[in-house]
Amino acid sequence: MKFSFLFLLFLLSNVSANSTKYLDNKSCDECHEGIYEEYQGSAHARGYFNDALHHAIADKVSDKTYACATCHMPMADNLKALISGEARPDKSNKTHTDAISCYFCHTIAYVKKAHKFNVNTKSRQAKGYKPTLYGRLIKPEDSDKHSSINNPVYAKNACSGCHSHKLNDNNVTIFRAMSDKQNSLECIKCHMPELEGGAEKLDKRARGQHASHKFLGIHDEKFRTTGLDINISSTQNTIMISLYNKMSHPLIVQPARVKYLKLTVLREGKEIWKNYKTDPREDKKVFFEFTFKGKDGKKIIIPANAYSYLRVNNLEAKERKTFEYKGMNLEKGDVINASMYVRMAKKDCQKVVELKEEKFKKAFLLKSVEKIID
Repeated sequence: MKFSFLFLLFLLSNVSANSTKYLDNKSCDECHEGIYEEYQGSAHARGYFNDALHHAIADKVSDKTYACATCHMPMADNLKALISGEARPDKSNKTHTDAISCYFCHTIAYVKKAHKFNVNTKSRQAKGYKPTLYGRLIKPEDSDKHSSINNPVYAKNACSGCHSHKLNDNNVTIFRAMSDKQNSLECIKCHMPELEGGAEKLDKRARGQHASHKFLGIHDEKFRTTGLDINISSTQNTIMISLYNKMSHPLIVQPARVKYLKLTVLREGKEIWKNYKTDPREDKKVFFEFTFKGKDGKKIIIPANAYSYLRVNNLEAKERKTFEYKGMNLEKGDVINASMYVRMAKKDCQKVVELKEEKFKKAFLLKSVEKIID
């Protein structure tokens, strides 16, 4: 109770009509060299100007307004103008090019839950004083650039401000990663694992470890193998594939992505059966996606304009599903292979937005397992 009162007093003492000077990402490099390097390779460092898929979709939604700025350019010094269409993203403005910046994430005071999307309430900083940054460290170090404080919101719901859910203007959920009951510790455990080395370059308190700021995700080859278990069992005539989503969020979160299972049977090194002929979409039960339809009931690609769902196939958090394939006539020595793939941008996206990067044109292997019939 005493802590809560002191924390509230601290917030109130920081309220001012004017904010302190914005600390850009590069300014963090002086004291947090290792963390800054991790961050630079993370998804948080990518935004409108350096994320080709986001840029293309945002412009397709509107070439006037940039409503995505709420989460993708949250420290913009003209955020309301970007959302209303009075201004456009500016490559010469550091508060725009810093994407989901260090300063933004470390000045979240509170997350307000709301129907369409949660709202990050930023701490108000006192004019004329160095800013106060929040985090999870016990007895954090101050510096000549900022003060520091441990804020309970970082263990509770700091991630849910942007990573919980998003409904479009037609009240259709187009993004959903966290449930209302989840806290940020579940996110941190997987996406920000402890690494060797202190949070500060000098490591005055000899902490020895820090939370990774790589924000590991689907783009990391090693990390993307960890979220799904694939098990194969069989009889002479039937193959059973069990998929278990070990993650604390659905298998498909981003509407632009798809994941699918490629299942083959090899006999003496030759493929004698596959679960689809040419396109993985032929086997709909293991083609995981969610697609949308417009006001006219026809399929649309840009979810911001959706009026309802056309098709949803997903594995929820901690969900297991088993799929059967009958009429196999398996023989001793046959090799059953089950491989899960992901496309960062499904083929439908290529039809409506131009994506030149190779990573958007191919499928990446998530995990592969096999069983030899004995």
